[in-house]
Amino acid sequence: PVMELKDFARVTLQPGETRTVKFTLTPDKLQALGLDMKRRVPRGKYAIMVGRNSAEFLSDTLNVE
Repeated sequence: PVMELKDFARVTLQPGETRTVKFTLTPDKLQALGLDMKRRVPRGKYAIMVGRNSAEFLSDTLNVE
């Protein structure tokens, strides 16, 4: 998949309120099935996005070697 939801949390905030939300990105969330039908984390760059929805987000890059 080009883009896939791996985790979410519904957080309700009052106007002006802030809150820290933490997620742990584990290898099992990056795994894909290879041609040999074994699960592995493919090498490459992954765009990690966090936001309100798929159009409003902050992003960073994770490089798996």
